[in-house]
Amino acid sequence: MIFLMAALLLVCCPIFAQGTSGGSSGSLNLPAAYIAMGIASGLCGLGQGKATASAAEAMARNPGAQAGIRFALIIGLVLIESLALYTLVITFVAKG
Repeated sequence: MIFLMAALLLVCCPIFAQGTSGGSSGSLNLPAAYIAMGIASGLCGLGQGKATASAAEAMARNPGAQAGIRFALIIGLVLIESLALYTLVITFVAKG
């Protein structure tokens, strides 16, 4: 397995050898994309913490509604996490 990973890394090395062809016009996009990724990740973390805390409190208050609360929590966490993933995709688009 280690040999396979080493061979894969050696095959992928020429990909990183190409130079930049854009000049200085794209140099401002990359830091802005990284700042946006940091802000999105931080706010997603805060949102997920708040959603999880609220769901735990709701389940403690009403154990009979636990299945519905868990379903709503999972859907909410998926939507919150999708924001961070979309921002990650934008950073890769801004890099290219």
